Amino acid sequence: MTALLLRGATLAEGPVRDVLIEDGRVSSVAPAGQLPSSCREMDLAGFLLLPAPAEPHAHLDKALTWDLAGAPPCDLPGAVAAWHGYAERVTEQDVLVRARRALGELVANGATAVRTHADVLPGPDPLRGLRALLRLREELRERVVLQIAVLHVDASDEILDEALDLGADLLGGCPHLSDDPQAAVARALTIAERHGVGVDLHADEHLDPDPKDLLLLARCVRERGFAHGATASHCVGLGGLDTAEAARTAKEAAAAGIGVVALPLTNLYLQGRGTPSRTPRGLTAVRALLDAGVPLAGGGDNIRDPFNPVGRADPLETAGLLVAAGHLTLPEAVHAVTTGARRVLGLPGAGPYEGAVADLLAVRSDSLSGALGASYPDRIVFKGGRAVSRTTVVREVF
Repeated sequence: MTALLLRGATLAEGPVRDVLIEDGRVSSVAPAGQLPSSCREMDLAGFLLLPAPAEPHAHLDKALTWDLAGAPPCDLPGAVAAWHGYAERVTEQDVLVRARRALGELVANGATAVRTHADVLPGPDPLRGLRALLRLREELRERVVLQIAVLHVDASDEILDEALDLGADLLGGCPHLSDDPQAAVARALTIAERHGVGVDLHADEHLDPDPKDLLLLARCVRERGFAHGATASHCVGLGGLDTAEAARTAKEAAAAGIGVVALPLTNLYLQGRGTPSRTPRGLTAVRALLDAGVPLAGGGDNIRDPFNPVGRADPLETAGLLVAAGHLTLPEAVHAVTTGARRVLGLPGAGPYEGAVADLLAVRSDSLSGALGASYPDRIVFKGGRAVSRTTVVREVF
């Protein structure tokens, strides 16, 4: 792989630096003008250089179906019903076309790694959506790492075994939608152990006053010594607990090594609709999780589907919501969608730092507040030191 020298980039901490990339990693970082080189160069003056984001929780099989499914504004059960109605007629090609478009948007906005969930679909061919995503994973492997978690509610062992044998990377699930959440968690770990894969469960995606999924997962992981990696996504119920109880739960998650994915965009849209006054916020307890040392990631979740009609497939939008709704600092929010997200996905660290994987995002901005607040579209995305996407916008004022 040829070397690349990025000239005059502004780092998040403020200094302007030259960044030399060799063999897919950052080999040197130095003050601007101090790295002589005969290799190819790119001028990044006026760009903020960040670690490339990773999207830790997407639903590419559902993406871009809001208009197709005819979903009204609704809560989680209503969204599930609307999706199930559309899923009856979903084809493998339909999923492939929509998922390709949505994944292209994610990459153009900076994501070089994405974890998507794939539903076990209704009908005689329940894994048609998974097959589409497996095809897409191979098609775009030079541009993005795509992890696939097979998502189900009480599907048979035979179907889940087949999905994992086909090449799904993880086992998903929704314990809170099962008749017996504790049994659902234990079963997920048993099947995952059999295949040597991790789990990523939709946990406590509700505002009930007694959330249990995260605790069940933490205790089951510790009791069994589950060693393949466990992620709990959503964990909205944790945000409704008092500070002390949320801290206790977060510490148990940390002790079990569980990563948590906060999904503010979709959960702020879906949750709390039944409480029109003093509406609770659909957001997990991000501060308690950070304080406990839990690996915290921020994800975008749904992209204009029955679960959320908006969403730009932009991790920086997620980071901005974590600042506004979660009261994280700018660096904490950026960490959640970059380094934190990669950690939850089990990927090595990336960024403009010596020795790091050269997955980078250059945004035309001079500060984190500009990058997150204005969401500037001018971006260059690097995967392993190779530019895989560039967006340039021309604005005309008359």
